[in-house]
Amino acid sequence: MDTLYYVLIVLGFVALVLFIEGAYLYWNSYRGPEAKRIERRLQAMSAGTHGGGEVSLVKQRLLSEEPALARLLMRMPRVHEMDRLLLQSGLPWNIARFTGLTLIALVVGLLFGFIMKFPLLATLVLGVAFAAVPLLYVYNCKEKRLEKIEQQLPDALDMMSRAMRAGHAFPGALQMVGDESPQPISTEFRLAFDEINYGISLQDALLNLATRVPSTDLRYFVIAVLIQRETGGNLSEVLGNISKLIRERLKLLATIKVLSAEGRLSAWILTILPFALAVVISILNPKLMSVLWTDEMGRKLMAFAVVMMVVGIIWMWRMIKIRV
Repeated sequence: MDTLYYVLIVLGFVALVLFIEGAYLYWNSYRGPEAKRIERRLQAMSAGTHGGGEVSLVKQRLLSEEPALARLLMRMPRVHEMDRLLLQSGLPWNIARFTGLTLIALVVGLLFGFIMKFPLLATLVLGVAFAAVPLLYVYNCKEKRLEKIEQQLPDALDMMSRAMRAGHAFPGALQMVGDESPQPISTEFRLAFDEINYGISLQDALLNLATRVPSTDLRYFVIAVLIQRETGGNLSEVLGNISKLIRERLKLLATIKVLSAEGRLSAWILTILPFALAVVISILNPKLMSVLWTDEMGRKLMAFAVVMMVVGIIWMWRMIKIRV
């Protein structure tokens, strides 16, 4: 009897260990770090496709973790363009999270307007301004990421040129850039290499790369490779020339940024200062600012001032924004 009792205890313990191990393996297969890494790469590849009529070889990028919410978001106009923007920004957001943050910012802006006892129109404008903050943040992250990719692109092209001179094929050169280059350019080139391995043609993979990274310099690289495949020629030499051209453009752009730094700083100060002073005066002395929306002449002056400020802001930013 004692022997049977101990045998049952041992078997129960073994069964418990096997159950825990099986549960862990099941979780790791679907929710583990490796599974999430593969899912992110596949979703990024599908979000960067340029065509709409082809059969997709990769998993579709999820708009939300909840199926019902994902179906609802699919009905929104231009939802995939917004999803592509989130992908280009490099943020780990999906459409559902971005929509939630926008709604939260809208509510915060409306509550702030009601607490400060602003008029209804000013409260609505404030709510819309707060709701635009997540979108502006995404655009800012996208611009910073694209700028970083453009700075890393000459070194990546030089690496590909040296690899092809050493005898590597073009997909192998893509793999070397994906494995040895820093982020974020390594991620984009690795995705292009993975697409080729999954059976997508080289032309489609490069066009998807140009879609995910809307950079003029990278489009030069894609166009050069596609033309070389049609006409022939020394691709390694072409990549080296493109790398030199991009470096010279970046040097000129850096010089222009230094020369226009004072103008850009003045534009920022003149853009932010009136709105910041209006908020501070509204908090310190609400009666002083209330004349602008309680009196008829005040409303006209405020509308005229806002229109002129918008014109001035657009004018200043057009003057200091120089394309090279």
